[in-house]
Amino acid sequence: MGKEVKAAMLVGGFGTRLRPLTVTTPKPMLPLVNIPFLEIELLHLKQYGVDEVILSTGYLPAVFDEYFGDGSRLGIKLVHVTEDEPLGTCGAIKNVAEFLGSEPVIVCNGDILTDLDIGALVSYHNEKSASVTITLTPVEDPTAYGLVPLDENGHIKEFLEKPSWDQVVTNLINAGTYVMDPAVLDDVPPGENYSFERQLFPDLLKEGRPMFGFPCDCYWLDLGTPEKYLAAHHDILSGEIHVDMKGERRPDDIIAGEGASVDATAHLHGPVLMGEGVTIGAHARVLPNTCLGRGVTVGTEARVEGSVVLDGTTIGDRSIVEQSILGRDMVLGSDCHVADCSVLGDNIVSGAENEFRKGIRVWPSTNIEDGRIKF
Repeated sequence: MGKEVKAAMLVGGFGTRLRPLTVTTPKPMLPLVNIPFLEIELLHLKQYGVDEVILSTGYLPAVFDEYFGDGSRLGIKLVHVTEDEPLGTCGAIKNVAEFLGSEPVIVCNGDILTDLDIGALVSYHNEKSASVTITLTPVEDPTAYGLVPLDENGHIKEFLEKPSWDQVVTNLINAGTYVMDPAVLDDVPPGENYSFERQLFPDLLKEGRPMFGFPCDCYWLDLGTPEKYLAAHHDILSGEIHVDMKGERRPDDIIAGEGASVDATAHLHGPVLMGEGVTIGAHARVLPNTCLGRGVTVGTEARVEGSVVLDGTTIGDRSIVEQSILGRDMVLGSDCHVADCSVLGDNIVSGAENEFRKGIRVWPSTNIEDGRIKF
């Protein structure tokens, strides 16, 4: 991409819609195919020559610092800046303005999985001599988002927040990745909750600043809900978007981390990802689009399908986990059934014969007696 480019990333949110997973872990640090999601995002930026990223943290900031430190392990410089209270999308970037320099800066959200061509985005921004360039992605139901119609030269005409169907003039929405001249932040009041989407961008448009849209049909997914979090895993495992997964490629589309052991009578049907030290018991079945974290144990005759099981969790004999998410270091007793995008938090201990269905969410460190939960 030529000269050095900095990026600023918004990673301060509470991840409310992903609770109970985010009670103990900030959303950008949740694992995606056994890698913290933010690491995937940072490596994506690095691929395009970004060598410095300013992280705007808020919720559980120490988790980012403990894992990434100064970024040298990834070969990228990281600056951590914590907002004392939520400042909104634009306020958070204003809060890190002293680190941005004077060249165009990439601004992105820490909860969007994408394979956007960052190099093409920055080149487009420079060619247009834009103040702000907003990446736009097409969606099937534009009424759920803010629309951004363009003229024939790519200029942004207006911003339509969650329009009704009769107002829909485009299916392009703000995809949450921008390139901007840091000078556009000069008039933003410091220390105030301030929004790009509702305040700064419409104001710049009124002032006649050159604002452009960059339509892109790249992969794009907001990881905000359990359904989307599962979908992201399924898309990576099935090759819809490329993410480097750690482990040895075995036949039948199985990727296995070091020390993963599978009983000879077990049945695995890929795509399946197993982390280091996973143990699959006798006659167990691990079926497509399943991701098992490090040290996960799947008991005798258990079945796991289309699910995400985080590090250190044990699934009891004959238990079934379908299209659901199990947190870290939990114990699911024997003859349990978890289904329908249910989410069980970290360190739960469930006795035998419990049924978790209909998207139930169970908070971390809950102890559940045998047969206590039935649907």
